[in-house]
Amino acid sequence: MAVPSPQEIKTNLLSGLTVALAMVPEAIAFALVAHVSPLTGLYAAFIVALITSAFGGRPGMISGATGSLAVVMVALVATHGAEYLFATVVLMGILQMLFAVAKLGKLIRMVPHPVMLGFVNGLAIVIFMAQFGHFKTMGADGSQQWMASSQLYIMFGLIALTMAIIYLLPKFTQAIPATLAGILVVAILVPALGISTKTVGDLGSIAGGLPSFHLPQVPLNWETLHIVFPYALVLAAIGLIETLLTLNLIDEMTDTRGKPNRESLAQGVANVVTGFFGGMGGCAMIGQSMINVNNGALKRLSGIATAMFLLSFILFASSWIERIPLAALIGVMFVVAEKTFEWGSLQALRKIPRNDAFIVVAVTVITVLTDLAIAVVAGVIIAALVFAWQHAKRIGVKTYTDPQGWKIYELEGTLFFASIAAFQDLFTPKEDPQDVVIEFRDARVKDHSAIVAIDSLAVRYRQAGKRLHLRHLSPDCLELLEKAGDMVEVNMLEDPHYHVADNKLG
Repeated sequence: MAVPSPQEIKTNLLSGLTVALAMVPEAIAFALVAHVSPLTGLYAAFIVALITSAFGGRPGMISGATGSLAVVMVALVATHGAEYLFATVVLMGILQMLFAVAKLGKLIRMVPHPVMLGFVNGLAIVIFMAQFGHFKTMGADGSQQWMASSQLYIMFGLIALTMAIIYLLPKFTQAIPATLAGILVVAILVPALGISTKTVGDLGSIAGGLPSFHLPQVPLNWETLHIVFPYALVLAAIGLIETLLTLNLIDEMTDTRGKPNRESLAQGVANVVTGFFGGMGGCAMIGQSMINVNNGALKRLSGIATAMFLLSFILFASSWIERIPLAALIGVMFVVAEKTFEWGSLQALRKIPRNDAFIVVAVTVITVLTDLAIAVVAGVIIAALVFAWQHAKRIGVKTYTDPQGWKIYELEGTLFFASIAAFQDLFTPKEDPQDVVIEFRDARVKDHSAIVAIDSLAVRYRQAGKRLHLRHLSPDCLELLEKAGDMVEVNMLEDPHYHVADNKLG
């Protein structure tokens, strides 16, 4: 492995500091969403970021406590308490490790590009909308209320300043990451000018010690497993989907290839450790990963540095970090949302097939309204149904009569469950001559439904008193056909060899 240059080390360390600063309010906010203490979120961010960065399959990707997991955890914590959450996180990690051992990470490569676009756009909108929670304060009656207009103007002004620095600084110098410069300038300017605005400390204190080993205080029985397993399964699925899709996205941005199974294993190990050290678990964070990648930090050092900076904040610098204006960090996340959103996809929606455009919009909307896992699964299902429908329409036939007076049907396309109705309509047994040939040279039989359709067609011709000849079928078809087996003309030299999806051969 190549030794990083001094410039690479500097880039990755400074990016790690920037990402750590951006992670603090996120970790605190997600912990509060899950109804656990801020330190529970910060410990998870530290442990998950450290382990996945050191041992994962995608250098440069940042993992930590995430909102997509927090919204699932809240019901468990509210009903059974934090100790059951820690047990769930341990089981979540074990499930993710089993996923990796089974080498199922390759499945994420099957996610269609329109689903990826919808995922990216949906998460960009979620990141953007999540920041508006910081514009609210707790009212006298305990409800969340919008800030006074003067406070809002100050917040928007500081956000605009942060964003301006991030966009304009790279035009003059690359010596320091623009995101870090934006945070530092606003953090210095606010106390220097005596500006009163919301800070990180308003979310909760981040002061604490080292995370300590802690066995979840839950009964080790079937009842506990019955409680935690459904949550662990959902959390493991959401964590893996968000992680592997983020890995895919970084692969495309950097023209490199990560290792999904290795990353899944690292995520699993990280969550097991987190559960035993009082953390809320986590997965890849697309926002922080985009900050890192856009800074040019693609080494493991950046993620390890992020984790160590987070720990140092907790141990030594909590009073300083708590003074950072939230507006600076909100400005960073607004830029992340803008850079994450695939703006070119809006123009492409007019040019790409309507089915693909529908998938992009559907996944985006479902991501915003529900959660990532449901959106991706729904997108894959829609894409699969669209694929099936398109191929079902491509079954066609050419007919002619040969010199013997036999009618020849030359099939084209794929015969499977979605195309069998169209297949049946292609033939007219009552009007056909005594001998009929169905030529499968340019067609493929794919599943059991297709086999049943051929058998059914054979019955129709037999009842009409006609002789049916089936040519150029795979040997698999001959083995599976029950009523048309004697009609298959075998040609060992010319018959194609392909596999039919059927339990009888499995």
